[in-house]
Amino acid sequence: MFKGSLLEAMVAHASENKKQTDKQQKILESAIRIFAEKGYTNTSTSEIAKAAGVAEGTIFRKYGTKDNLLLSVIVPFLKDLFPAIAEGVFNEVMTKDILSFEDFLRAFLKNRIDFFNENKEIFQIVVKEMLYNTELRNEMLPFFLENVSPRIAKIINVFKERGELADFPTRTIQKMVFTFIGGYFVSNFVLLPENGTDSEDKEIENIIRFVMNGVGTGKKPH
Repeated sequence: MFKGSLLEAMVAHASENKKQTDKQQKILESAIRIFAEKGYTNTSTSEIAKAAGVAEGTIFRKYGTKDNLLLSVIVPFLKDLFPAIAEGVFNEVMTKDILSFEDFLRAFLKNRIDFFNENKEIFQIVVKEMLYNTELRNEMLPFFLENVSPRIAKIINVFKERGELADFPTRTIQKMVFTFIGGYFVSNFVLLPENGTDSEDKEIENIIRFVMNGVGTGKKPH
């Protein structure tokens, strides 16, 4: 689910959101549609204003910046649909030939790297805003954790019972996995997006090796 462009999904969601004034609705729908067609970076606020039939100053008065305009669509979109997105991702990953925790990590990383490559501009904006915007961070982080943590915990417990993971508390393993993998995504797609020299497959195997060195027992699945 939502393996492709988030912008395309947000076009439909924005048109269904009736909580805005007519003018705001036109601005949001026009913005997301043009973002989807041309990309976020290549879209100007003057183009959005023209498509929405409003003055460019109206956009600045209501949203301040183009980033804030995008966030005003992303936040309600994620709140409405993120639970289904999270469920879809984990169901998709776990339907693969998963025989070990390493297999799960490999499938999950491949799935999310493909997704972030497809939606790099949006991911960069959301992460940067969450790093510097305390209000947004306090609003969204608990929401993400609420929808992701129980699913990760369930998977961790399965592989702990099989003896593949160290006898740490599940919450501790979660934090270790989140910290390393989350740090990788932020570094690779936001902070140092041009510094990667390894192939994607090699990077995935390196991540798995580091994670398993920290939480694995070294036992192979039967």
